[in-house]
Amino acid sequence: MPHEALTEPTFYILAALAPQANHGYAIMQEVEALSNGRVTLSTGTLYTALKRLLEAGWIEDVTPENTPRGRKDYRLTPTGRAVLEAEMQRLSELAALARRKLKENPL
Repeated sequence: MPHEALTEPTFYILAALAPQANHGYAIMQEVEALSNGRVTLSTGTLYTALKRLLEAGWIEDVTPENTPRGRKDYRLTPTGRAVLEAEMQRLSELAALARRKLKENPL
């Protein structure tokens, strides 16, 4: 199913949440680690993205009741996982296309 390409920050946020639920600061750290420092999210950028992902149903708030005020935990939903998998497939197809084209003219 074709979909619009994810922005790089959105891709990394979804990837950061793929293995487990996490809170905002940990997501920021994981995104930076996954991207080898190429993507660093400001607090405002992260929370705007998280709000958008919540509204889209790609992540959900799974904050336990006894969590300190202000801290929220987020988890990837099945829909979010499907979106991430579709983006991985799209990127894989792009890379395969580029490899084929490069082989046509190896210089």
